[in-house]
Amino acid sequence: MGEKNADSLNIMVVDDSGITTKKLSELLEELGHTVVGVARTGKEAVETYNAINPDIVTMDITMPDMDGIEATQAILQKFKDALIIMVTSHNQEAKVLEAIRAGAVGYVIKPFKPDTVQRSIDRVIEKFMMDA
Repeated sequence: MGEKNADSLNIMVVDDSGITTKKLSELLEELGHTVVGVARTGKEAVETYNAINPDIVTMDITMPDMDGIEATQAILQKFKDALIIMVTSHNQEAKVLEAIRAGAVGYVIKPFKPDTVQRSIDRVIEKFMMDA
């Protein structure tokens, strides 16, 4: 990964809900980012990440076959510099903490608001730039 510009990032959206994927993808595009891939399961997320190597991944926590925490761990085993933001509902605080411990670098809560999504992305990029 090269130097990141928070104004325009290649983002992969991972969520088993087609509606959520569509809404988040549209919001990210409106913010000036490019959605370079979509995955509906954790296993698909790992395979897709390997194929497209996005700047950031938004990862739903609750999915069939492999949840977002397991998918985060699997991606980070292969790609130590992966930047993963968890997508969660209000009632999943314990799962968010588990995801952060697993290596996720941020989170965003549904329903999405453009300013909160952009703030989460900005925080991740700032942290990445400081650590790089």
